[in-house]
Parts: sequence; C-alpha cells; structure tokens
Amino acid sequence: MIHYPLANLPCFPFELVTVDAQGKETSRYTQQAQFFPEDLGNGVILEMVKIPSGTFLMGSPAMEEGNTGYESPQHQVTVKSFFMGKYPITQAQWQVVAALPKISTKLELHPSHFEGANRPVEKVSWYDAVEFCNRLSRKTGRQYRLPSEAEWEYACRAGTTTPFHFGETITTDLANYQGTDLSVDRTDWDTEEIDWDIDETLYKGSYGQGSLGIYRQETTPVGSFGVANDFGLYDMHGNVSEWCADHWHSDYRGAPQDGSAWKSNKYYSRLLRGGSWCSFPASCRSGFRSNDDPGSLRVFSIGFRVLCEAA
Repeated sequence: MIHYPLANLPCFPFELVTVDAQGKETSRYTQQAQFFPEDLGNGVILEMVKIPSGTFLMGSPAMEEGNTGYESPQHQVTVKSFFMGKYPITQAQWQVVAALPKISTKLELHPSHFEGANRPVEKVSWYDAVEFCNRLSRKTGRQYRLPSEAEWEYACRAGTTTPFHFGETITTDLANYQGTDLSVDRTDWDTEEIDWDIDETLYKGSYGQGSLGIYRQETTPVGSFGVANDFGLYDMHGNVSEWCADHWHSDYRGAPQDGSAWKSNKYYSRLLRGGSWCSFPASCRSGFRSNDDPGSLRVFSIGFRVLCEAA
C-alpha cells in the first residue's frame, strides 16, 4: 500500500466553538490542522485530516444524561495516528467511486433521498460503505476503510470529555439534529403492554440545561455550520449517523484497548455513531452508540466517513 508522505503536509484553517451548559457560546477561535487532498477525479477532492495518536477515556460516565448502559464501563484506549475524512462522504464523492469497477458489491450511483452533490450520501448499507472503501483503496493504492468505533470516538472527542465536543450541550446553530421535543399522546396506549421504564431524555429536543431549537427534517450540505472540533473534523454530531467497522456488543466488557475494531461472528449488527438529522441530541453525543443490520438497512439517516491508515 502507498502511504501519504507525513512530512510537509499542507494545513488548513478552521474555526472552533465552545458553549456553556446553557448553550451560550463561550469561545470562538481559529487554528490549523494537517491534511492531504485525495484527488478522486472529475474535479472531486476528498480531504483527509491527520489525527494524532493518543490515549483517551472511551465511553461515558454512568450518570451522563442519555447513557443507557451501552457506553459503559469507561476504559482507556490507545489509538495510533490515522487520517479521517474532514466530512462524511458526499454524494459527489460517492458517485465517482461508485462508478469504479465492482469488487464484491454493486453500488447504486444515486442512492440518496436528499439529493445534492455536497450533501452526505445516505441510504447506503454497511456492506456498501465497505465496498466504497475497497474500491477507493484499489484506485489510490492507499488503505481506506471504515473507522473502528474507538477511532471514531477518539476523533470525535478530540481531547474533550464532555457529552459533545462543543461542551456540555449542543444547539441547532451548531449541528443538524431534531431540536424539538417528541410529543406523544399516551392516553390511547394499552398500558399493560408498554414498558414505561424508558429514558425519556433520549426523546428531548434539548440536552442538559440547553434550549430547544429547530428541526430541519433533512440533511444539510457538509460543513454547513462552519465549525469543527479540535482535530478539524466537521459534522461529528448529527446530519447522518456513521457506520463503523465493529460488530455490536451491548457494553464495553472485554473491548479492545488498542483502538482496533471489535469483531465477533456471534454478533451480526454493526456499529453506528454520531446521530443524524432526525436524532435527538442525547443520541448525538460523542459516546452514544447504536447498531443496525449491515446488509439490508438503507435509510436516509445513515452515511459514513472514511479512514486512511497513516502507516
């Protein structure tokens, strides 16, 4: 495999924002990150941001709002350096790669429900995403793949330990998610068949002490909010949920501590991270994890971003 030269990588500037517990902006500043541009052809570029190696605390505290237990126990993970897509894969990027010769799986050129060259691709299965990575690897000679969920969370947190990389809460001025409460009329429900022991924070349009916002009911073009995390990655909270390489496990007991994907033939579902345009904010947290069918599931809230191995 061909690895991109790590010396003299170009840099790009980006803006960061932090908010307080009420969602009020407390700081806004500019910094730089290294990246390399992957020329996909047809004038389409894939920007891959350098993520430094490091050790972090994966998972969420037991008392963090929205933690249903899937995010426990917290544990130290050490991650090697890698490159990650600045944005989720866009429809323009998808169409170039999907037109390349098939390796294992046929790819539709125009799978997305919300059409737009700079919107994230969606309605792609886990196997579709893997096929995309394999075709991209063959074209470029570099090793592209889906991130492990440890790599994804490390990249999302970017050194933070708060529920969001922005801080203790999130606002719809900074991300695309369902910022309105779910209104449910339970008067007609058969209460004998309902399990009332549910975490209702998962269905709130606000998080913590933050305020309600808006519900756009669609994806937005990548990078629309103009703010990244400390590594220079955009849209890590909301817009589209992102496939990861791992098989689903209901908690972290026995999880790898080296950043590798956790795989087991016993578990069929694959990991999803980040939440989407139709997720409530509790489901967009850095530590939130969910799962779904890797083969047949193609819905308009799920996309992915790619990782390129650094060495």
